[in-house]
Amino acid sequence: MGETSAARGGAILMRQTTLSVPLEVKPASCALLTSLIDKLRDSKEPAGFPDQYARLHRQTPSLHFMSVSVFASADFDALFVLEANFDGPLGAFWGQLEATLGPELREMLRCCKAPLDEDGPLYQAVAAVGSQAPIAPYFEARTQRPSVFHHGNRGLTRDRILQESALFKSTRKALDVTDDNGVGLYAGASSSEVHQKLRKALLGDYPWLDQPAPARIPPLERFGDIARLVVFAVTAVFCLSAPGLILALAMPPHRYLVLMGVVWAIGLLISLVIFLRRASLPGTGVPSRFSLALTLLRQAPLMIGVVLVYLLAATAVSLGPAMLITGVDRATAVQETARWVAQGAASIPVSVIVLLAWLRYLERRDSSQDAPPQDERILREMVRREDWIAQNHMGSLVLVKPGVLRSILAHAGHLGLGLFLRVQATNGYLGSMRTVHFAHWAFVNNSNRLMFFSNFDHSWASYLDDFIEKAHAGLTLAWGSGVGFPPTRFLVLDGASHGRQFKDWALASRAVSRFWYSAYDDLTVDQIERQARIALGLRKAKLKPKGADAWLRDL
Repeated sequence: MGETSAARGGAILMRQTTLSVPLEVKPASCALLTSLIDKLRDSKEPAGFPDQYARLHRQTPSLHFMSVSVFASADFDALFVLEANFDGPLGAFWGQLEATLGPELREMLRCCKAPLDEDGPLYQAVAAVGSQAPIAPYFEARTQRPSVFHHGNRGLTRDRILQESALFKSTRKALDVTDDNGVGLYAGASSSEVHQKLRKALLGDYPWLDQPAPARIPPLERFGDIARLVVFAVTAVFCLSAPGLILALAMPPHRYLVLMGVVWAIGLLISLVIFLRRASLPGTGVPSRFSLALTLLRQAPLMIGVVLVYLLAATAVSLGPAMLITGVDRATAVQETARWVAQGAASIPVSVIVLLAWLRYLERRDSSQDAPPQDERILREMVRREDWIAQNHMGSLVLVKPGVLRSILAHAGHLGLGLFLRVQATNGYLGSMRTVHFAHWAFVNNSNRLMFFSNFDHSWASYLDDFIEKAHAGLTLAWGSGVGFPPTRFLVLDGASHGRQFKDWALASRAVSRFWYSAYDDLTVDQIERQARIALGLRKAKLKPKGADAWLRDL
């Protein structure tokens, strides 16, 4: 079997990319756009079979999943969204996609509004009647990066997934071979012997088994993920300390200490109010094994460490400007800068208390939808398109709650959650969830709406049940800014734990996945990881008995 450059010896590494292109639709062209998408699907999908897009599969070799949807709404004009998950850079992908679906995508673009910003002339060039201008630059210019994303089977390119799938099928065939007496060739062999024999039998067809596996997450990328999370945490601490830093500059130290004493006393009173109002409103609480207080207690050493890093970093960064402005020597500058940074840090608890009080005030007055309106025709169409294969697709679009604090917390929460997932979700799975291939959220329309897409295994209902049971805190943080979302507490409590209410809300926000492509529609997240472990074992010339036993269990 041949091997592409993406998997050859690990020399070339391709990062996975998730993006979407949301474009507003002309009201008069919505029906035409929908019919164009359906026509594209029908022309690529053989009647009576699941998605089998052979040409798209062949000519876009980096593409894992892609969908094209239209979100209709009474609040906004319809939104056309092309969502894709692929390997490598944007330019190469858009070039491949244009070569494959260029004429069809150009017709869809003509149903969309011309943007009013600097991309307007580019739209006119590609959408004009008879235009032959390339559409890839316009799609790349209108690309929307996700605010939170997860890559299942992280670090495995599409080529590698397909190659390891072919290898797995070959192992099954080899294990089924028998001698003239009907006895399996591997019967009675130890796990180490099975490994040796099987590797020898497959090496001719898969010569890449003699090469080391490409690193799924290179050390430099891993370091970058951790560094970005640390920078985010330190920046958050700086923002919380900013009021104290400003006041410390504006008044003498003794007055600042008196002021801090008064502010701390007020903060303790506010804390008491928050404690008394910590409970859910009647009928909105949900029992949960997740404890915010216990989680914060467990993370206390880490949070203290972040504050210490902030103190050192802020002092080091401020030292140079302090010496330049004041003209004092280094020793004096270090002493004064450290004092100023420490004074600012003294205001962090008060800033947190004020934000929590403000947030709790808003949460207690939020409205939610107990029974969101459902369009039965759309529901039937969604059901008709689901469960043809092991995988399914979901797209959702909701309005975002207004307000300055909501906007800040939603964007900061998404950024922090996304960075946290990059550090934590490194084994191919989303925590204990083993069903998510690719998923992401993105703010669109000047952050007025929140978009969610997911490619997942098994049914939609079981997928959301998995989220509700295993990741409801993160789901509430990511989606809780949506209008009508079930009542939340302190950003992460309750919310998605309202199982039925949450699923009804999510269902009401969904759109029909009119065009959806999967490059490996017979593989689950678990199966891909299983195949990767088998291939990794076969790449090794020899396994120790214990390792061979574990490897054999995957067969």
